[in-house]
Amino acid sequence: MVERNAEQTRERILQAAFEEIYQNGYQGMRIDAVLKKTGLAKGALYHHFPNKQSLGYAVVDELLFARTKEIGKRLQSFADPIEGLCCILQDFSSCLSDEELVLGCPVNNLSQEMSGLDEGFQERLSNIYSEKCRAIVCALEKGKTEALVREDVVCENAACFIIASYQGLIGATKCTGNRGMLTALISELCSYIGSLRP
Repeated sequence: MVERNAEQTRERILQAAFEEIYQNGYQGMRIDAVLKKTGLAKGALYHHFPNKQSLGYAVVDELLFARTKEIGKRLQSFADPIEGLCCILQDFSSCLSDEELVLGCPVNNLSQEMSGLDEGFQERLSNIYSEKCRAIVCALEKGKTEALVREDVVCENAACFIIASYQGLIGATKCTGNRGMLTALISELCSYIGSLRP
């Protein structure tokens, strides 16, 4: 029971830290704000995370990377990778809250903020990018074997382009706060993805 409570406490801290980072950036995250959200004393937080950096790294490793893996699993569940990619993108567009529309992508935000400042963040965020690429490449390669993706498609290049386009359209939407733009840009990205069919 004690172990389960410790695990729940750790999860509460991670979730509160994620919310603070998402709203204020890693550099703007204050430990006091995390404590206020969780109702914990400093000792409880520092029992799990010795410093702010270790907490930030854990948010990337345990929350953001896990979400990336879940999206990859969902993509693998589609028989048709083209349909799967577009379905995931369109679901994202329709489910995005007003707050998320303004705040943007948490991974992209952290990449912009921290990749050039901290090697540990850069490495962890690069792992997320590589995992996204790997999932898309696997889906497209499988699609090739089933004649759902053109033989001449260089899957690594297509995956990188899809991710870069997605990051760009999220950035443009964050800048403008325009949900209609998001829908239109995702539609354009899906047109590109559709062009990968034979």
